[in-house]
Amino acid sequence: MRRFTQTTLLAVLLLASAAVSAASLEKGLAAYAQGDYEAAMANCQPLADEGNVEAMFCVGQMYANGFGVAMDDAMAMKWFGQAAGEGHPEALYRLAVMHANGWGVPMNDVPAAGFYRLAAGFGYIPAQSAMGYCYKHGAGVEKDLVRAYMWFAVAAENGDFSAAAERDKVADRLTPEQLQDGKDAVTAYLASHEGQVEQVAGET
Repeated sequence: MRRFTQTTLLAVLLLASAAVSAASLEKGLAAYAQGDYEAAMANCQPLADEGNVEAMFCVGQMYANGFGVAMDDAMAMKWFGQAAGEGHPEALYRLAVMHANGWGVPMNDVPAAGFYRLAAGFGYIPAQSAMGYCYKHGAGVEKDLVRAYMWFAVAAENGDFSAAAERDKVADRLTPEQLQDGKDAVTAYLASHEGQVEQVAGET
């Protein structure tokens, strides 16, 4: 009976701890949204240290933008990297942007395209559009207008209107056969990722 009581107590304590963590995260994210970055950091930093993915991303955002702390690309890379390692799509996207712009790391389109691709695979729409640009301009990947068409079309299907315009521009440069290949690739991609939309366009 004593063992059962100990086990039950542990479960209660764990649930209570989880509830406190959830409340702190909610407070931190709400404070961030309201521009109260001191409160956001106070609530999110301890959770980030414990490995909470959303808290890690929030702390990364504050360092990346200089919100409530001195702007620090190295710290932003650290926290985005940890969140990305847990599969956080927007953290992957932010890592791509930092590599593409040389923020905290040497400018390099190859790892940028790699991170964009990973984020796009999670259904993160801005990354899908970014992959279209990568293939359109040969940034970090071999230039391929069919693949560019595919990614722009996928982003467009998920609600990115600017991607729709880019898709149409690319389509004008394709032969009928290439255009059909692109459309087939879009159909195949959407079928294999049905229902997977992590972030609507415009909410980055």
